[in-house]
Amino acid sequence: MAVTDVSSHPLADLISLRGRSAVVTGGAQGLGKAIARRLAEAGASVLIGDLKVGQAETAAVELSASYGTKVIAAGLDVTDSASIAAMGALAVQELGGVDIWVNNAGLYPNVSLFEMTDEAWDQVMAVNLRGVFASCREAARRMIDAGNGGVLINIVSTAGFSGVAPGVAAYVASKHGVRGLVRQLAIELAPHDIRVLGVAPTFCETEGNTAALAALPERVRQEISATLMSKLGRVGVPDDIARVVLFAASDMAAFMTGSTLLADAGEVA
Repeated sequence: MAVTDVSSHPLADLISLRGRSAVVTGGAQGLGKAIARRLAEAGASVLIGDLKVGQAETAAVELSASYGTKVIAAGLDVTDSASIAAMGALAVQELGGVDIWVNNAGLYPNVSLFEMTDEAWDQVMAVNLRGVFASCREAARRMIDAGNGGVLINIVSTAGFSGVAPGVAAYVASKHGVRGLVRQLAIELAPHDIRVLGVAPTFCETEGNTAALAALPERVRQEISATLMSKLGRVGVPDDIARVVLFAASDMAAFMTGSTLLADAGEVA
């Protein structure tokens, strides 16, 4: 199977997601909600999965009303493969299939090396790495069964390219793992016309990030805060990342797979 040559397609068609269905994990707020918003605006039907079911349902109602597309929500625990499988089944039942799956759900704990227990480490890996793997596996199965290809997009982080600050060893390790998973799954799934991309944000002002920053020790908080102002003159906001995800999901990126796109305002450069 060869990827479609879209050279003759008009620009409006390349960016449009009409007729496609998308799943966004961790989509109740922050980056996930911003991603769901842009996908819905581009015409996709969207299923938001999140542990915060009420908040996800509120987001779904808001986005559906704003863009006139079908947006629904359901509870999702990415550490539970059965929960992920149920999300895939719901997408097929309610949206007609899975064309785009965005793995956004994640944890960002700050625990020093000597205070990090095996259980705490395993929890970060269960959400940030194993949950991404299991979600890609479920989505890819659905895409292969339908025979129409698709796009898997994994939210990595600039932490997937380098160390960050004291106390985030598990997070950094998990994000390096996700970046590697993007490269490997791109090889395995290319014969099925499934593209796999990563998007690596720098720090953005979200509810979760703001709370995580406030919980850090003062010295660490000051060290991170000093690096937040980007080369572009401001801190990132969720839509800065959502626009890159939309590009990756659309036919604008039809010839891209295996890459992790930096949405970092020059942080890694």
